[in-house]
Amino acid sequence: MIDTSPKKETVILVGLITRQQDKEKINEYLDELEFLIDTAGGIPVKRFVQTLDIPNSKTFVGSGKLDEIKQYVKTADIDLAVFDDELNPSQIRNLERALNCKILDRTNLILDIFASRARTANAKTQVELAQYEYLLPRLTRMWTHLERQRGGIGLRGPGETEIETDRRIIRNKITLLKKKLAHIDKQKTTQRKNRESLVRVALVGYTNVGKSTLMNLLSKSNIFAEDKLFATLDTTVRKVVINNLPFLISDTVGFIRKLPHWIIESFKSTLDEVREADILIHVVDISHPDFEEQINIVNQTLADIQVIDKPIITVFNKIDIYTFIEKEEDDLSPITKENICLEDLKNSWMAKINTPCLFISATEKQNYQELRKILYEEVKKIHIKRYPYNDFLY
Repeated sequence: MIDTSPKKETVILVGLITRQQDKEKINEYLDELEFLIDTAGGIPVKRFVQTLDIPNSKTFVGSGKLDEIKQYVKTADIDLAVFDDELNPSQIRNLERALNCKILDRTNLILDIFASRARTANAKTQVELAQYEYLLPRLTRMWTHLERQRGGIGLRGPGETEIETDRRIIRNKITLLKKKLAHIDKQKTTQRKNRESLVRVALVGYTNVGKSTLMNLLSKSNIFAEDKLFATLDTTVRKVVINNLPFLISDTVGFIRKLPHWIIESFKSTLDEVREADILIHVVDISHPDFEEQINIVNQTLADIQVIDKPIITVFNKIDIYTFIEKEEDDLSPITKENICLEDLKNSWMAKINTPCLFISATEKQNYQELRKILYEEVKKIHIKRYPYNDFLY
């Protein structure tokens, strides 16, 4: 039988150690970038890391490191080089010429994953808008066809360069897509108004923390969930009933570090589910070594879209795969995250935050009933304020 599946591309990863990100940080970022590449269907082969105060304005990395990468790309027949930070148009052009392979930055890779994940017309339109907004400032000298269009009878004069034509076409596309999204937003707003009688809960969190799995557990539904980044791109809403008290719960796109603000704006209609929710469930992957930074990224994004003041239930998920390395009694080395057991974590700052907080495993249903109880109490508070005479429900 002939294998007709597309050939997976081989990929190298490139990152910089700078004043803003040390060696430990860049390794974490490249781990996540490798996961993104795997999600996109590529095969991560090798990492290249260089220490620079700031990225080289022409080639991102220095000339010596560029030669090293060039030699490896040629020898290993690499298809694609992915850079952990955003590249400007001249860097992309210079790198393509030097390495003779496809060049992507982190943002472009995320947009590619978004495009593959989008299922509904709404999500596809949002992704297309984000892709065009990414492309527009990168048109300058990205191709070799930028000479003036051919003149002739009736076509003499200053004319129009192809780059100007491309820009005009893309700007027109962006305008049309924004109009289309505005129309979709009206439809979504009407749908949400029809659901105003019920309390609304939205799941938020970093990508791949288990929001969809938790959504399936709470709503007894079968939403697509897998161990990949951005498994969910389309917002899903389900009705849940706990002790005769009905409410709506929505699963939203996960957040991620180094995501430009304009991409978040492109997903306005998706984030409106978060903006208009009455309660947020902030899901955290407790097994991730850098979960504290992920919490900060989510909180910052919530602050950016002005919803940080909503009631929040913090759920530390995946306790079933949390591991720690117990230190020997005579080990005097500093305590790290890897040396703290789950019970100590529970008694740390997490237990003292000003929101309901609990530790669960969505896949193993550990502490699931405790989550239902807390969720019921939080929903009931809002329901009583909204419908003070419906006490027969409780």
